[in-house]
Amino acid sequence: MTNETAQKARDCTVDPVALKLEEFLPYRLNVCANLVSHALSRIYAERYKIGVPEWRVLVTLGQFGPMTAKAIGKHSHMHKTKVSRAVALLEKRKLITRRANRADLREAFLSLTSAGREIYRELAPIALEFARDLLETVDAADRAALDRALMKLTERSAKLAPHIANGRRPG
Repeated sequence: MTNETAQKARDCTVDPVALKLEEFLPYRLNVCANLVSHALSRIYAERYKIGVPEWRVLVTLGQFGPMTAKAIGKHSHMHKTKVSRAVALLEKRKLITRRANRADLREAFLSLTSAGREIYRELAPIALEFARDLLETVDAADRAALDRALMKLTERSAKLAPHIANGRRPG
């Protein structure tokens, strides 16, 4: 074996401290979330011809009533451009309506129309049944622990996100 061939062989070996994506918690959570979201979206995409962002806006308004697009984005963890596009599509389909905020004319309150409320009333039980069906795969004794773990991971991620974006880790 020549020195050049030996060097190439060493370069091709896997780093023993390499990140193994399939074992990396953030990756695993993302894959799980995407698969769950995709499976649920097949239900409402086929039936109501809406995507994930539109569904999130519609369900948020159905749960909380009139809100601003900014508040919807904050609650649903969606970027403002996704919220804006979803709102435009839902408005075009006459599923939501907007009312100017007299205290701040730069924003509007969004609310479901009667057609939007009807879709929400149909969709909510379907989504809840989907969640129950999904949760059945977790042993009943483990469900409370899963809920606590998800809450802790969500809280910790929310605390880490601003620091990581600034290139720092919290102390």
